[in-house]
Amino acid sequence: EVQLQASGGGLVQAGESLRLSCEASGFTFADYAIGWFRQVPGKEREGVSCISPNHDIMQTADSVKGRFTISSDHAKTTVYLQINNLQPEDTAVYYCAAGACGDPILSILYDYWGQGTQVTVSS
Repeated sequence: EVQLQASGGGLVQAGESLRLSCEASGFTFADYAIGWFRQVPGKEREGVSCISPNHDIMQTADSVKGRFTISSDHAKTTVYLQINNLQPEDTAVYYCAAGACGDPILSILYDYWGQGTQVTVSS
């Protein structure tokens, strides 16, 4: 069974940091890029960052560039999203997904999705 378990979200104050984790299982981790997306109710899902299996492709959306950093640990089949200087507009449910990393980061390119982790930033 394919599983993508996102964790690490929470309620933080503006300016603080979080590290989200996406633990993957049930598929060959080396065959898929992992992407991070976020969604606010009533808005379209936004791709924020992705990383290819061998790290030769890494993309970060312009809207979060400089604050969001993606990394992966193949031994743990886990991808991380470090978010610094969180702002209220970062409040969303953050999802990870397995697929293909491109520019722009499009949800249509991803085959498997996790359930998401809530990030709430207070001002």
